[in-house]
This record gives sequence, C-alpha cells and structure tokens, in this order.
Amino acid sequence: MKAFPRTLDGARVTVMGLGRFGGGLGVTKWLCAQGARVLLTDRADEAALAAPLEQLAGERTAGRVELRLGRHEAADFADADLVIANPAVPKPWEDPFIAAARDVGTPVTTEIRLAVDRLDRDRTVGITGSAGKSSTSTMVHLVLDEPAGAARLGGNIGGSLLGASGPAGQWTVLELSSAMLWWLGEGAALAGHAPWSPRVAVLTNLAPNHVDWHGTVAHYGRSKGAIRAAQRPGDAFVTLFDREQRDAAAECARACGAWWAGATLPPDGELDALLASIDLPEVPGEHQRRNARLAVLAAEAALRGAGERVDRAALVARLARFRALPHRLQYVGTHRGMRCYNDSKSTTPDATMLAVAAFPDPARIHLIVGGSDKQVDLSQVRDLAPRLAGLYAIGATAGRLAPAPPALDCGTLEAAVHAAAGRARDGDVLLLSPACASFGQFRNYEHRGEAFTDLVRTL
Repeated sequence: MKAFPRTLDGARVTVMGLGRFGGGLGVTKWLCAQGARVLLTDRADEAALAAPLEQLAGERTAGRVELRLGRHEAADFADADLVIANPAVPKPWEDPFIAAARDVGTPVTTEIRLAVDRLDRDRTVGITGSAGKSSTSTMVHLVLDEPAGAARLGGNIGGSLLGASGPAGQWTVLELSSAMLWWLGEGAALAGHAPWSPRVAVLTNLAPNHVDWHGTVAHYGRSKGAIRAAQRPGDAFVTLFDREQRDAAAECARACGAWWAGATLPPDGELDALLASIDLPEVPGEHQRRNARLAVLAAEAALRGAGERVDRAALVARLARFRALPHRLQYVGTHRGMRCYNDSKSTTPDATMLAVAAFPDPARIHLIVGGSDKQVDLSQVRDLAPRLAGLYAIGATAGRLAPAPPALDCGTLEAAVHAAAGRARDGDVLLLSPACASFGQFRNYEHRGEAFTDLVRTL
C-alpha cells in the first residue's frame, strides 16, 4: 500500500460522494484548506447537488475542486494519492471503484476517520445502536454541555467536526452509524490505520437493520461491535441492552456474538432508582426515559474517567430541558382533536414498535408505515393492524405491510394522511413512524418528515 500522505498540501484527493448531510461537504472544504487538490465525484447530477455545491463556489472558482458528476470513473480512484469514501456507499469491500484504489495501493478512508484522529480521544463519547442513538447522543451532549460550550455534538447526527475548534477540555459526543463503525474497525486497514474506538462507548440496543448495506444481519451486528473492539484498559463501555431486552440480546448474540457483554453498571436497584428520578415533561415515551438513564450513565463514566466530580442529581436535572428532535416523535400539530407526531427517523421495525408503545392506548393510534425495502422482517409492524385505530401503508413495502384489511394500502403519504384524518376521532393520535427507509418517494427521512408536517398543517 502507498503511504498515507504525510501532508495534504498538494495531494491529489478523490472525494467519493458529496451527499446531502454535510460530511462530504465538510471534508471537501477541510481538504481544500489543507492545500489538497480535490476531485469530487458523485453519481448524482449537478441539479440534485445544487445546495451543497453552492457552498463550494469559492473553492471551485479558486481551482481547488474539480467535479465529476453523474458517474464515477475507476481512473479517478487509482490515480489519486488518497480517496475519501462516503460511508453511505454500500458494501465498500466489494465496490469496484474502491477496489480500483485498493488494487494499486491507494489509501481509502472516510471523513469520520479523519475527524476522530484529530479529537482528544480521552474526552470523546461514542454512541451507537439500532434505535435511540440520536436522542441518547443529544442527551449526553446536553448533560455534559455545562457551562455552554463544554461539549460538542457530531458524527452521524450531521455536519463535520473537521476543522472545528473549541476550548481546552471540551467534550466530543459522536453518534456513530454501523457504516461509520465498519470504516473505523475492519475498514481502517484500507488506509493502513489501526482500528479506533472512543474512550467511552455506548450501545443503546441492537436489531436487524441495514442488510442492504452490510449484506447480512451478522455483518451489521459485528460492525456495531467496533464501538468497543479497540478500547484500551481503563476505557468504559455502557449498555443496558442485555438487561432491558434479554430475548433480543440473546437472538442477536446467536447472529454476531455477545460482544456487548461485560458492561460496568451500578446494581439493579440503583438503576431502577435512577430511572424513577428522570422526568422528561415534553417528551412522550418510556423508551425516552430509558435513553435518558443510559445518557446519565454514559456522562458519569466520562466524568469519572476524567477525574471530575460526578453529581447525579445535577445531571438528571439538566435532562428536563430535553426536547424531541426533529423527525423523532416530534409533535407537529393537532387536527380536530387528533395530535400528530412526526417520527420519520424510525426506519426499523423495532423503532416503530417503540414509538407506538410511547402512547398509552394503541387503539387510538393511526399509524403510517412503509417506504423502501431494507430487506428486514416487517411482520411485527404488519401485525399491529388489528390493535390500532388504523394502519396506513405507503411506498414499495405497502403490499407487505397492508396485505388485507383492516390495514390500508394507501400508496402515497398524502393519501395516508387524508385517509387517517377522515377516520380520526377527538383524542386520537396520528403517527408517522415508517419502519422503512424513505428512498423511492423521498430524498431522505428528513424530506419525508417535512412532507408529513406540511400535510398536517394544511389539513
């Protein structure tokens, strides 16, 4: 393998995938600031990437960025000094363009690896899981961010931390996806790097997901395990997965091994008391209180490892300021007494089941589900139909989720919202919690959630 560039000044760097969530844009701007000559290649065309490309106008005018849009070309990968791959690229170990770089020894890495190599690892908390990782990451950030600016939030939750600066001793809280973790673990070898794990690692839970990216459920589960695989003596790993979801943990262990075993936790009685002490007045759902308990334990592990004072009551009190994140059980309005919630970020069956359980009476819930197919079992969501006020299916998976009444195959989100509104009673809940990815009808889960919110507000 060619040596990883000692300096990026003058280096030829191919960025594979600009994307729409900030990572590709952030790494491109950072590379230009380091003096690199960047070739930005993306299968999307210029019209689809108009918004992030507008933010690169200065770099393009200065000749620091060349574009190759609408396609990839193998030579752009083989001839580079360094390739930066977007973690969204599925099965990178068999991608032909990454293979073109690998075959000639060109190092291949990601924005998240460049970022973590520039962080203070001893003050970094990493959070992963199949459901709840965004809320838990935000809660950990909220708890550690006092005084304001004492912590920053990044990773899969959006944006890039490359080039970001903060005060000495600042905490970094990272939400880490399974794809990011593959690149930080097994995939690190493509750049000649050792695997990386944060000093404090957190797992919310694990359930089958992203089989389209990983190929198998077992590979998905093992990739998540990189969150702690490279931890060092004295590091902390925090999870309640095998305590809260014993059956699910046992099933996952059969697929990928129980790599989450051995977390250091307080006794059960103390855990129960901590859960009882948490109040989230503006956020529905017992699962969010459990996320909050995990966040407090993670923050305590971080503070204790840094030799700082731990005041559990003060940490818990800060959580009262937590509000639901956009597209995560987000209240968006009321129509004729029906309260409406946007949970578009729930793209797995388990996440949707948690969202339904957040409300006291499933018989009052009108649930909108469906989207693109991630090759996971949707039967538990399909089987909710007789218990609900209504189940309305959309997208490519509509036929699987609504094979027969009482579920309705509505096809589109607009049709589903109007069907539910026509059947709702005062006191009912309209819940968009799709259990599926958004692609096909929407650009991403955010676009889907915004469309739902607009439909609710124009009923």
